Formats: sequence, structure tokens, C-alpha cells
Amino acid sequence: MARHEIVHNRFVVEQLEAKGAVFVEELDLVPDGAPVVFSAHGVPKAVPAEAARRNLLALDATCPLVGKVHREAERHFAQARHILLIGHADHPEVVGTMGQLPPGAVTLVQSVEEALTVSVANPGKLAYITQTTLSADDTVEIVAALRRRFPAIQGPKKDDICYATTNRQQAVKAIAGRCQAVLVLGAPNSSNSVRLVEVAKAAGCAQAFLVQRAAEIDWAKLAGVERLGITAGASAPELLVDEVIASARARYAVAVEEVAVIAENVQFKLPKALSA
Repeated sequence: MARHEIVHNRFVVEQLEAKGAVFVEELDLVPDGAPVVFSAHGVPKAVPAEAARRNLLALDATCPLVGKVHREAERHFAQARHILLIGHADHPEVVGTMGQLPPGAVTLVQSVEEALTVSVANPGKLAYITQTTLSADDTVEIVAALRRRFPAIQGPKKDDICYATTNRQQAVKAIAGRCQAVLVLGAPNSSNSVRLVEVAKAAGCAQAFLVQRAAEIDWAKLAGVERLGITAGASAPELLVDEVIASARARYAVAVEEVAVIAENVQFKLPKALSA
């Protein structure tokens, strides 16, 4: 069983369900004796503590980049700093990150407007961290606003935003101005996928759409489009991109040009329980 969708991509989740995986929202829905996987978004500390109390076999699939943010939060808290978390309310990653520390230790900041009005007790003992799947440009603006208000604020040595998120945003910027429309393959509850639509529009392509599968494409909206951009959220498998290209080829003469801004070669280790 898995607590929450392991990643925010419906195709991936359905493939796992077909192999017997069961997804639940809360740990109390996991029967005694069943193994449970914690999603890539991370979970509050209370969740693994409860799993241990119940003697459940728990596998922590938290993304290492999310885990890095958790450790940053703990470090700042240990140094008596109040923490501002830049992110989106109710996103599982934000819930998990805020749940690493006692209530009141972290304040959520969602926008530049909130950065300009957030109230803190001690501006000299302040730090910020960020959700890993945000728009890099929006985050820069929020951080700049915080730094103007709180010059002593501490931040990460390296940007918290996930490399896969940043790379895809850069690639979309590279193609958006050349395209008449952009399709983003991803789920509506996938933060990084939704951000790609926003980035494409901001980069000059007014027609940017989020779809989960080729079957969802409204080809009528793409009538007259001669240059179509296709990208995918960080959790979307490449075969979904291939599916869209095949669907386009069934309707039009298609020439494919791949645009890459950086090669990704990062690899993460399996959880210890699986690699032993």
C-alpha cells in the first residue's frame, strides 16, 4: 500500500494499481501487517512515528531533494530561527515539510504579496526554504521581496527547487516563443506540471494546455497550429510524449525537433530496505 499517490501522475498510479498497489490518503486506512510506502512528496514526522508504533513495514520513498529541505528546516530550527516556507498551501510536500517541526515553527508564504506582509517576531532570526516544484522565476521574486524586508534572513546555499523542475522550465522557455501552442503532459495536481503551463504562457506562448494523455487533446483548439511544443512534468513517463506524437502523426505530417537545455544524469539510491 502507499500513503498518497507515489507521484502526481495518473498514468503511473494506474499502472501500479494494475500490479496490485493500493493508494490511501491516511495511514489509518493501512491494515495491520500490510507494508506501506511513503510518497515522493514526503510526510510529516508523525506519520513514520505512527507506522513504527503499529509495527508496520514502512518504506520511505521521499525524494532526496525534498529530504534536503527537511534537513535544512531542522537545522534552522535547531539554531532558533523561525522559518518561512515558500510554497503552495495543502500541497503534500508543503504538509510534509511543515510537519517536520512543531506547530508554529514554520510560516507559509505563497506569493510576493504575502512576502511583503508576513509578520515575524524576530527579523534577525529568520530563514527561508522552498517547495521543490515551484516556478523558479516566481520563487526568485518572492525571495527578493523577503530579502528586501529582512536583510539578515538565511537561505539555502543552493536553490531548493528540483533540478528536473528547473530543467523543464528552462526547456519550455527555449521553445515557447517559437511555438504557436504548447502541450504539457501532466496531472492537474502536479505542481511542477501546472507551473510549466504558466512558464510557457509567460515566455510568449498564449496557447498552453495541460493534458494527462493524448486522448484528452482538443485538436480543434490546435487548428492552424504549424509548430506545436510538447513537454512533460517531471513524473510523466516518456511514453506519454511518444503517444502524443503518434496521435499528431495520425492527423498531420509531422517533423520532430528535440530541444534540450541540459543532460540529466542524476541517480538516486534505493531505500536501504530495498538495497540490502
